[in-house]
Amino acid sequence: MNQAESTELFLAGGGEMGQLIRTMDWAQTPLGPVHTWPQSLRTSVGLCLSSTFPILIAWGPETIQIYNDSYRPICGAKHPESMGQNFRICWETALPVVGDAFTRGQQGEGTYIQDQRMFLDRYGYLEEAFMTFSFAPIRDETGEVGGIFHPITETTDKMLSARRTQVLRDVAAQTAQAKTNQDIYDRLQAIQPGIALDLPFLLFYEISPDGQQAKLVSSSGLWADRTLPANLLELRIDSTDWLSDITQPRVVENLTGQIGPLPSGPYPELPHTALLLPIVIPAQSQPAGFLLAGVSSRRALDAEYRTFYDLMANTISTAFSNVYAYQQEQQRAEALAAIDRTKTAFFSNVSHEFRTPLTLMLGPLEELLQSTEFQTSPYQSSVGAAYRNAQRLLKLVNNLLDFSRIEAGRINAYFRPVDLGALTTDLASSFRSLVERAGLELVVECDNVQTAVYVDADKWEKIVLNLLSNAFKFTLQGRIRIELSVEGEEVVLRVSDTGIGIPARELPRMFERFHRVENAGGRTFEGSGIGLSLVQELVQLHSGTIAVSSEEGKGSVFTVTIPLGKKHLPASQVSDEEGTNQRSHLADSFLEEANSLLAETKPVSLLESTDKQVVSGSEGSILVVDDNADMRAYLTRILSPYFDVQTAIHGLDALDQLRALTPQLILSDVMMPVMDGKQLLRQLRQDVTTASIPLIFLSARAGQEARIDGLEAGADDYLVKPFSALELLTKVRTQISLEASRRQATQALADSEARYRQLSKELDEQVQQRTAELQALVIDLQRSNDNLQQFAYIASHDLQEPLRKIQSFSGILQQQFGPELGETGQDMLLRMASAGERMSTLIRDLLTYSRISTRQQVFGPVSLESIVSKVLSTLDWTISQRNAQIEVGHLPVVKGDETQLGQLVQNLLSNALKFTPENQTPRISIQSTERNAADLPPGIRPTSTATRFFEISVSDQGIGFNIKYLDRIFQVFQRLHGKSEYPGTGVGLAICQRVVGNHGGAITATSELGKGATFFVYLPQ
Repeated sequence: MNQAESTELFLAGGGEMGQLIRTMDWAQTPLGPVHTWPQSLRTSVGLCLSSTFPILIAWGPETIQIYNDSYRPICGAKHPESMGQNFRICWETALPVVGDAFTRGQQGEGTYIQDQRMFLDRYGYLEEAFMTFSFAPIRDETGEVGGIFHPITETTDKMLSARRTQVLRDVAAQTAQAKTNQDIYDRLQAIQPGIALDLPFLLFYEISPDGQQAKLVSSSGLWADRTLPANLLELRIDSTDWLSDITQPRVVENLTGQIGPLPSGPYPELPHTALLLPIVIPAQSQPAGFLLAGVSSRRALDAEYRTFYDLMANTISTAFSNVYAYQQEQQRAEALAAIDRTKTAFFSNVSHEFRTPLTLMLGPLEELLQSTEFQTSPYQSSVGAAYRNAQRLLKLVNNLLDFSRIEAGRINAYFRPVDLGALTTDLASSFRSLVERAGLELVVECDNVQTAVYVDADKWEKIVLNLLSNAFKFTLQGRIRIELSVEGEEVVLRVSDTGIGIPARELPRMFERFHRVENAGGRTFEGSGIGLSLVQELVQLHSGTIAVSSEEGKGSVFTVTIPLGKKHLPASQVSDEEGTNQRSHLADSFLEEANSLLAETKPVSLLESTDKQVVSGSEGSILVVDDNADMRAYLTRILSPYFDVQTAIHGLDALDQLRALTPQLILSDVMMPVMDGKQLLRQLRQDVTTASIPLIFLSARAGQEARIDGLEAGADDYLVKPFSALELLTKVRTQISLEASRRQATQALADSEARYRQLSKELDEQVQQRTAELQALVIDLQRSNDNLQQFAYIASHDLQEPLRKIQSFSGILQQQFGPELGETGQDMLLRMASAGERMSTLIRDLLTYSRISTRQQVFGPVSLESIVSKVLSTLDWTISQRNAQIEVGHLPVVKGDETQLGQLVQNLLSNALKFTPENQTPRISIQSTERNAADLPPGIRPTSTATRFFEISVSDQGIGFNIKYLDRIFQVFQRLHGKSEYPGTGVGLAICQRVVGNHGGAITATSELGKGATFFVYLPQ
């Protein structure tokens, strides 16, 4: 009971606790009234109240406690009853760990204890806490211990933070190396006893693919003699309140009431709270599972504890994400390994298959060349070129076969003692005549090896010949040196040259398979890019090494090192029988290929011909640009009977010749040394004197991508090797004729306005005729998808090229003669430009239709929301101009091709905007729902056998269409409205149907005239 406030001076001040002490009736306590307190107690209490450090005084045999404001938070909910209470009664739950130290203080012995763990009942439950404190005896006036001076600091936050941080580290360390989900569960079970103070139990659930069921796959921390309730083994999502949302962390309270008792943890009290933590993998649209993690029954779930669980969720999700990424990488590696095995088998099989026809080609050609009667034949050079290139093809086939054998581990290498110096000298000498004819010096120093070396002679021959031919190919002046020497326990082969050298950035990749240095200034750009890679493989078969050093512009050095003796070689592949030192016929194919780099067939120039009739009948002049001598000679033989032909060995050589030449056409290879075809074309188009010269690319790169790449670079045509002479002549004549027509048309238009008008009319009629023919052809070709793609690319070139000229000429005429033509002339120009634009749009749509109808893609997850967002951004100007209102609902992630699906969405949205009258605000809705296959509308037959589909609807409130024409609107060139009011090509919805079909789905529509239309797209889940 409170009484009048004490006026004792030693109780003055002291804050809230001082006020409480002054107003308490101490007479009701063993301490008695304040005025009877001994001086030692008065001094101690005064010191306690004046201190800002947490201090408690326990006085007398009854250990009555008095404390200051700083100590008050330690009491928790026990305050204010704890003021004046017996210390041993107040802190009874802490006595098991502090009682002995307190007793020793009463006996006159001071104690100090740091970060002592204890359990305090200060909030209605046993709470884990940590304290740093001391017990110091207080002497009274008799000299005996009158009480205890007890300064204390609570370190609970510090200790729990350190412990929980260590738990996170342990969990991360244990799960970092996991390769499977089960591995994660096993590792966490192993460390569960060490983390039970903060995580009394862990229950892992994995979610079924449909997201409806959760199955318990791992549990840890449960008491050994207790089992989980059966209803916790499998759970149905959304079945209870605590499972209503598994995408976000959430607190589950009253575990016993909501889930059932979970006997776990280090304390007798069962956990009463848990956290549901979703396991999120970035690549997946829904959680892979969730973790139900218990909360300590002796700690409140405060902000710091909750942060610990958030970090734990991230750590666990990272572990599962790492496992997912590892498994995906394993699957990719297995797929790549399967592809690699298939590729190796293919190379092996196709190499064998090539050798038979090559043998049947080389044999008769060789017999023919050796025939006496054939020596004077005019076809000798052609047959010789065929023989040389067949030899080159055989060399490439042999290299591919060697690679396939090495990868498959089936390479047959037999190592015998060989006089390596003599063999290497013989191989190098075979190149001497060729090297000297090229104006180079060949230095051979292989006499220093006096001991026999264990090598496979055939493999060594390929090593030396590849290095020598490589040096010859990239050395235009100076010398080639080949040295062989013994250095310690190794034999070293060095092949050095004074050639063009290798850029430093390319050195690390020189032995990569199929790698070639771009625009290297050698004798030719041709090559498979496997020579040096094969050399490395063959050297490694000898347990040797190969290295390269080079300085650009000064030359290169290739160094091969092979151990002496035979201990490093497989015993089963070693024989002491002396091997042969004679080279095989392999060198002949290398020499033939190298010789072709020097061979230069002098072109037959019509200006030098003695046949005046041929000169006067020349159809024009042509510049042939190719780094292959045989190809230059072949093209010259085809063209020279009809054209005046000049040749260049690369792009830079062609530019030099063009200073004095003005050919009517340039025929250029794409890949060449020094300056390739594309670089040459850029230089030509930038110079006004050469910008209008037609250029046809010749390339060994086949396929539509290569053709389109060449045409987009600005070439007038693209011809793939091999080609027929007739095809070449046709394309050359066409381009020369087109160029002549352009010049004649320009001159004629400048001379006569009347002639111009007539020409405009004819051109307009031709465009319309071509358009009509094109539509008829496409309808016919649509019945044969195998021909549609080829047709589209032919249309891309054969129709767009003259179309570009029509559009260019009309623009030039409008600029130069527009004011002089009057209304009639300008009207014709506008009609011609409009027709050209319609035809250009039609061709582009047909190309898109063709690509989509034949395109084969590996589908991946694609967000339709992202695609719609991109399309809306593309159509932003039109949407803004029309003030269109577009509602987009939640759209799913589907498996598909992002480009094709983007085309689908853009076509449907563009149609919805276009077919809304100008005086009406477009209102468009894009929504999604899910359907079973059995519930799809009648007549809908998806190309997929999936059981569930996403239904994507695009609705508008435009002019609509008569539903009886539903089947027609998805056909090519089918239009239900006039071109003048709603322009278009009639291909857009056909493209949509192709896209949906490619994705295993279907498309349909509903509509009512004047009330809008809704298009439904069904895509498999």
